[in-house]
This record gives sequence, C-alpha cells and structure tokens, in this order.
Amino acid sequence: MTTESALSEMVVLDLTQIMAGPYCTMVLADMGADVIKVEKPNGGDDNRRMGPPFIKDWSAGFLALNRNKRSLAVDLRSEAGQAMFKRLVEGADAVVENFRPGVMDRLGLGYETLAAIKPSLVYCSISGFGNTGPDAAKGGFDLVAQGVSGLMSITGHPGMPPAKVGVPITDISAGLLAANGILCAYIHALKTGQGQQVDTSLMEAGIAYTVWESSVYFAGGEIPGPLGSAHRVSAPYQALRTKDGYLNIGAATQPTWEQLCRAIGLKSLIDDPRFKLPGDRKAREGELADLLEETFTKETTGHWLELLDKAGVVAGPIYNMEQVYNDPQVLARKMLVDLEDPELGAIHNIGIPVKLSATPGRIRTRAPMLGEHSAEVLLERGFSQSEVDELVSAGVLVENQGPGTGR
Repeated sequence: MTTESALSEMVVLDLTQIMAGPYCTMVLADMGADVIKVEKPNGGDDNRRMGPPFIKDWSAGFLALNRNKRSLAVDLRSEAGQAMFKRLVEGADAVVENFRPGVMDRLGLGYETLAAIKPSLVYCSISGFGNTGPDAAKGGFDLVAQGVSGLMSITGHPGMPPAKVGVPITDISAGLLAANGILCAYIHALKTGQGQQVDTSLMEAGIAYTVWESSVYFAGGEIPGPLGSAHRVSAPYQALRTKDGYLNIGAATQPTWEQLCRAIGLKSLIDDPRFKLPGDRKAREGELADLLEETFTKETTGHWLELLDKAGVVAGPIYNMEQVYNDPQVLARKMLVDLEDPELGAIHNIGIPVKLSATPGRIRTRAPMLGEHSAEVLLERGFSQSEVDELVSAGVLVENQGPGTGR
C-alpha cells in the first residue's frame, strides 16, 4: 500500500469562487492535487464574507470548501497579472473557472489562448447555463437553476408554495460533474498529450437528477408534481409519523413490503386486495400511509427502528445536523474530521465521502488566507524573488493578506 495520493502529480489553477467551482477543486485537492486558488487581490473569493464568520473574516463556508488549497492573490485585469498567469499555465494540468461565459476571453485567458501555451491543458468552465445556447450569458445561482431544471416543481408538498431542495444541490452536483469531467479529460491528456475543454452548468446538473421524473414525462407526457417525502413510483416509501416524531420507511419491493407487514403486526395487509401489488399500493398511497401511521403512532421512533432492523426492513431516522455528527456510523466512516490549526484551533470538516484503499484522500491543511502562498507558488515555478517583489510593488500580487485584517 502506498501513501501517495491519487492526484499527487496534478497541478490545478483554480479561478473559481462561491460554491460549485470550489467544491469541484476541493474534490481534486482532497485526492492530492496541488490546487492553487487564484483570487482577486481585493477581498478574494466572495465566499470569504458569506454566511456566518469564523475568525478574521474567514466564513465557515469558505473554510469548508477551500481546505487543502493554496491561495495566490493576483490582479488578472492587469497585463502583468495576465502574463504571470500564462507562465503558471505552462506547468499546470488544469484550469478551472466559473465566470460567466466570455469573461476569460475578455481577459485574454480563454481556452484557445491557454491551449496554445499548453496543448495538454484541461480547461473546465462551470456556469449557470453552459457555454452555448441562448441563455449562455445569463448569470446563474442554485435557486435559479433549481427552478429552470424542474427540481422545484417536484419538491415539497402538493398545493404548497414552491420549495427548493434544502441544500444547494445544483452547485454541489455541478462541482462533482466538473470534477468527473476534468479527471476524464486528464486521463485522456496523460494518454495522448491532447487537452480539451470541459463545460458543465448548474442547469444541467439539476436536470441530471430528474431520472424518475423525466422518465415519467418521456413515457407518457405526464408532468410530475411534488410528493413530499413519497416516491415517484413506489409505496410505502416515505416518512411516516410515530409517537414522538417520524421515521423513513423504504418498502419499495414486494418482499420488503411483506417483511414490513409481518414486522409491525399487519400481516393481513399482504393479501388485502387494496394493497396486494406494487401498483395497488402506489394508487392508494395516501390511504396506506394513514393506515400504517395508526400503528406507528402507538410507539416511539426508536422502538420501531429497533424492531424493523431486526426484521430486515429498510428504515431510518430523520436527523438534524447535531444528530448526524453524533451517529456512530457517520463517525466510523470518518465523515467528521477535525483539523488542528495553530491559528484557528480545531476546525470541523465534512469527511471525504469516497474511500480509496491504496491512495486515500486526506484533509491536510485549512483553507488559506488571501494571498497566503502567492510568493511561495511563484518561486516554486521559476519566478525570481525580484520578479515577485516587483509584482507586489506594482499592486499586481498580494502576499499573505487575511481579508479585513490589513495585513
């Protein structure tokens, strides 16, 4: 077994900010890529100031998304900054950006320009609607993408106002899709020396989730609506009330349905013509839910979970975030990782969700201060100290400036 990370030879120039792009590059950094976060000198990534502050204007969200990265703060609007960036591209494997389409071209740093410098370069663009089409120039946020992709039309409860998925799901999914595309293109570049552009969007990431809903629409033209916690084609597969709360029941197949009936003392329902077959249960899912809740509300969630687990019925609790990070399985899978930092103390991190047996990912460093590694990165890549000093003096490069600290 080697301790080398899977992507330890990969160099990524990361021009992204907020959520989708930083999530993409965090995935690469967790697996060992050298991710150089290229930020604007005045404030850096806007996410440094979004959400609850942590310390010295690091937001909690910025810390969560930018671990394992190094920060280089440079003014890419300047000719000197653009020339410096092009020199960095010579030693990079990938560039990732999430500006509106056209911004990088206007800076003279578009794909065609950078590919001419480094033909094997993987150049990834993440945007609201993609690099082509009539809406390419529009800005996009997760809320808008959830609406345009149809996700909000199928989320929530029937008859209620529109609701979005509780997490920025198109941001995160676009980041994952981008990381997958980058790695596919990187493997191709390693094999052939040929780079390429990777292009994905929040809109497409949202549509990709609608497997059941799109299939229903494609099959017969039916337009699916919201179902609360219920499943599109199976029942009972939803949250049901208990004496002290709710539990999730996943009895989607005939065998699991029969196991559930036996486990909770409702064996008679197995041969009840109203609920005998999967289609029958789906057609009467409201009636079925009411009937099951008559039994479930007689005992606590904990009682039912213990009983159903013994019976082999798929079921689970509905946790809040405190309960998530106290769950023994979550902790056993190392989905809570504490990183000790001499300046910030203990930093809680969401763990790495995919485990590699030979080259596991690792959380090595906290998110960087703005420009914390500016000089370090340039000196590593052949810039002289005098060149670095000149860039700093000209205001093109910022070194080790914590946002809002005046350092």
